[in-house]
Amino acid sequence: MYYQRPHGRTMKGLTSAERSAKNKRDKKSLVEDGRSHGVLLYDGDNAIGWCAYGLKQEYPRIDNGRNYKRLSLKEDSERLWRIACFFVDRDYRKKGVAKIALKAALDSIKAKGGGVVEAYPVTHKSARAWSKWSNWFWFGTESMFKREKFRLVGPMGPHHLLMRRTVQP
Repeated sequence: MYYQRPHGRTMKGLTSAERSAKNKRDKKSLVEDGRSHGVLLYDGDNAIGWCAYGLKQEYPRIDNGRNYKRLSLKEDSERLWRIACFFVDRDYRKKGVAKIALKAALDSIKAKGGGVVEAYPVTHKSARAWSKWSNWFWFGTESMFKREKFRLVGPMGPHHLLMRRTVQP
């Protein structure tokens, strides 16, 4: 929910349980309003991963990031989609689950009319450190997006890149 909240809207003063409950309520509201997208991956009845994505308007906080602003991107006339993050269950990591989630998200974007898709993978240098640090979510790697024909737009600080590709409907 962090990137889906407008800049400046924090949850300071809330306990961890209160933040969690608020995030669940807010996410449910976004889903019910059709303002939140994602793909879920299952192994039988067990959810093992997901990829969160959405239109530019669904992730307003990204626009306010100083590293994003430094790229001085021109406004795109096409629809701009954002692949925000992935989660893969610890027991399924390094088995291609994120790659499958990415392909499913791109297929979903195609079915919704396509457009420009951007992602924010970790750099080669920080990928290994990031995967050890993050127990929760992950932005993917440069090589994963290159395999899906994303091109490098520019660096977003020392640990992330901005990559884009166009998906035709």
